[in-house]
Amino acid sequence: MARLRIGWPRQVFAQVLIAQLLITTGVLLLLTGLFLQPLRSQLDDQAEHQALAIAQTTAADPDIVSGLLTSAPTPGGPVQRQAERTREATGALYVVVLDPRGIRWSHTDLREVGRRVSTDPSVPLHGHVILQVDRGTLGTSARAKVPLRDGAGTVIGAVSVGIAYSGVQNRLLAALPGLLRYAGTALAVGACAALLVARTLRKRTHGVSVRDITALLSEREAMLHAVREGVIALDEHDRVRLVNDEAARLLALADDAEGRDLDDVLPAGRSRDVISGRVTGRDLLTVRGNRVLIANRMPTQDGGSVVTLRDRTEVELLGRELDSIKGLLDALRAQDHEHANRLHTVLGYLELDMTARARDFVAHLTRARRASATAVSERIRVPMVSALLVGKSAIASERGVTLRLSERTHLPGGLTDGRDVVTVLGNLIDNALDAVGGGRVCGPDVEVEVFVEHGTVVVRVADNGPGVPVDLRDRIFQEGWTTKESPAHRDRGLGLAMVRSLAERYGGTARVAARAGGGSVFTVTFPDIVSPPSATAPRTVLAGDPS
Repeated sequence: MARLRIGWPRQVFAQVLIAQLLITTGVLLLLTGLFLQPLRSQLDDQAEHQALAIAQTTAADPDIVSGLLTSAPTPGGPVQRQAERTREATGALYVVVLDPRGIRWSHTDLREVGRRVSTDPSVPLHGHVILQVDRGTLGTSARAKVPLRDGAGTVIGAVSVGIAYSGVQNRLLAALPGLLRYAGTALAVGACAALLVARTLRKRTHGVSVRDITALLSEREAMLHAVREGVIALDEHDRVRLVNDEAARLLALADDAEGRDLDDVLPAGRSRDVISGRVTGRDLLTVRGNRVLIANRMPTQDGGSVVTLRDRTEVELLGRELDSIKGLLDALRAQDHEHANRLHTVLGYLELDMTARARDFVAHLTRARRASATAVSERIRVPMVSALLVGKSAIASERGVTLRLSERTHLPGGLTDGRDVVTVLGNLIDNALDAVGGGRVCGPDVEVEVFVEHGTVVVRVADNGPGVPVDLRDRIFQEGWTTKESPAHRDRGLGLAMVRSLAERYGGTARVAARAGGGSVFTVTFPDIVSPPSATAPRTVLAGDPS
């Protein structure tokens, strides 16, 4: 048969309830004891002063003085009779009169008359008063001892009066029930309050135990820092309550972000607006640094919120690469038709036995292609940037758009990170081709200008498209803002936002203005992207013919 074991409960609310009841009971017991102790002292003091008053009255009685001086200490003597009358009149436990030798002249027990007192009488016999609670032949009593003087003031004896201490205890016990009633009422009120607190705590903790709460907290910490999504929790005042490692990495937060206001942790911008809830919606896009993030915000019952962040950078880059590959495929498809036509031309020359014409035709095409690629590589010494421009030229040619470099274009090698320039330049050229392509304008033209001025790389792309209205020149750099239809594999409205973010990362700017004659001019600056010049910097030339 299993034994019933009663131990400390595991549920938090039960532990709190028991702890509060124990604390309340202990406090009440302590208060009761603290109250009874001064009450007892007060009752003792009252009994002692009552005994003192009786003793002083007895000592002032001339019959007592006369009897002590003229008679002997006998049970029927005048001192005994007068002392007993005083005792009966006052309700004292005893009234004892003694001479200078300590011999009793009166006592409630007649056998004690004529015997020496059991305690030292020297103090009152020397003219001093004694107040005390002590135990004698008649039990414990509140005592007062005063000197007995004759008419000349000479001490001729002492008077000792005792008040039964049981009377003091009875008064104390009489006050105890009322005190206990008050204490019981306070205990009941405290128990009800503890029960209400415990019930509220039970609802909030769902009846789990302390060990379970500890395990849940440990598991939560491990889970939050293990997931590959960023999680940031805010309170009702937009203070950061919790941030996991991924969120700190994605948002570039400092280690002391927890406990600080969101406005102090994140700079002003869309990222802060999305996380704080100023911008609402699901799967909101935002750019932080060079990362594209998807944010979702969920409010909590206490007025706070939890925001999850997913890194969309790789997906966005893949989407843009798909766009570039699609454009290249279109260009290659067009070039395939063009090459087929040229091969037919060469074949016609050969069939007509015009070999010289065929040779000159092929040489002319080769020189033109190679001259175009060489011109780009000589002016753009960064291989990835020159390769981008050659590829974009083929796409522009397929779309019927003229893509040309300005006379001022010259980009030497030695950039700290050419990929960011490629990203910015590719986005700007794609937007320009979209603006002028598809028959939107007559004689579509895109001009690219890349140069270094006072250590700052300046990227400028101009087109003769419809241009950007003045009231939209700031909005087009915001995340999610676009006038184009989004493709199936990715969202629109991130390219220009990333352009501005990359420029600001280097301390530069991104802006748009109107082009003379119609269209728009996008200008992006990179102040801190040029490495110190090297005397032996190699020259970069595109190898081969892109055709």
